[in-house]
Amino acid sequence: MEPGPSYLEDASGFRGHADRLFIPESAREVADILADAASGGIAVTVRGAGTGLTGGAVARGGWVLSTERLKRLEIESGLAIAGAGVTLDELQRAAARTGQFYPPDPTETSASVGGTVATNASGARSFRYGPTGRWIARLEVVLAGGRILDVRRGDAIDFPLLGLPLPEVTKNTAGPLLAPGMDWIDLFAGSEGTLGVVTEADLQLLPRPESLVAGVVFLRDDTAVCAALAAWRAISGLRMLEYFDRASLDLLRARFSEVPAGAGGALLFEQEAAGDAEAETGAWCDRLDEAGADLDESWFATGERDRERFRVFRHALPELVNERVRRMGFLKLGSDYAVPAANTAAMLAIYRERLEAAFPGRYVIFGHIGDAHLHVNILPESESDFTRGGELMLELAREAVRLGGTVSAEHGLGKRKAGLLGLQYSEEQIEQMRSVKRRLDPRWILSPGNLFAK
Repeated sequence: MEPGPSYLEDASGFRGHADRLFIPESAREVADILADAASGGIAVTVRGAGTGLTGGAVARGGWVLSTERLKRLEIESGLAIAGAGVTLDELQRAAARTGQFYPPDPTETSASVGGTVATNASGARSFRYGPTGRWIARLEVVLAGGRILDVRRGDAIDFPLLGLPLPEVTKNTAGPLLAPGMDWIDLFAGSEGTLGVVTEADLQLLPRPESLVAGVVFLRDDTAVCAALAAWRAISGLRMLEYFDRASLDLLRARFSEVPAGAGGALLFEQEAAGDAEAETGAWCDRLDEAGADLDESWFATGERDRERFRVFRHALPELVNERVRRMGFLKLGSDYAVPAANTAAMLAIYRERLEAAFPGRYVIFGHIGDAHLHVNILPESESDFTRGGELMLELAREAVRLGGTVSAEHGLGKRKAGLLGLQYSEEQIEQMRSVKRRLDPRWILSPGNLFAK
């Protein structure tokens, strides 16, 4: 069938075109589609829920293969068997009914399992639990020629790999992460649909923690935020440390009028309390006092309802940013860079200096500060803003690499940001990635334009 507009756009507003749409219901159907495409040299773009921000799921010709009907979902003790089309919300709800949860917690809960595997996605809880790849026990993957692979953690790749230098960051999705001794799951997680089509995954689950302590702490400025971050990063059981700058709080105030007017920044924390939750809450009161936070203005969770409110608060910000940018008629201008933890304050200072000079009042900084992974979003108001914003994002990517970081920590590069790969790796190193692509997809039909050109 011919794809409608909803299959030709992603959450960033990036648009494409395609000749045909396929919505298979099994790995066997996927294999048949890919075999036909390979015989004709037809490009196939793999599409999950369309929540990506880099154009990776947007076709530029050829066929679109949607995984939306691959919906098998079975929950066992410590494990979920999930089709690629299962959403994170469906997965978490099913796990919760058995007293379990899926740890990585990518921000967009309507994202599909297959998409999060393809980008090795992570989120707020990845401060403790790391990205998607760490929690994959098994993958069913269809290769470009129609061969179905069923691989488990530890299954060795059957061809040699040369290692690439990796930045000293906790999150990195800038191309396939090649290393001697890595297994098939390591290779496919983060390959952005360029090496195979993920049709099913076995994902590890954990028991839901008995007790959680959470809060939103309002601080006076970036200096106070960075001081608190340095003091809190090593707290036992901490699984989330998220940042909102002053402009982010101003934007959020439209939905959350209780955000204090004088706040210069905020940190959202969540901790799995090993012992008495009341004692942990008392310890946090002491920490807030030491950080110079306003105890009366800051928020503490006293139960599941409050924690859900904090989750909505955190997830509302990218929604508000996307709404504003689209209303102005532009594609999203956002960064996904991360640096080593020791360089968190330095990178934040660079962001602040460059953005204040170029876009005062037209940007926000927020995100996973515990992982030294902050998102910058420029809010363009004109074509010249958009052009200059793109140039500045490139400059900031260079700064992240200079500080030992990565140009993509969780969203992947897709088509929109494929050019950033050359900032982090040499041409010879990128050629090593291409050689793996050619081995598994010799006709280069899978998701062409993602990560790199042929």
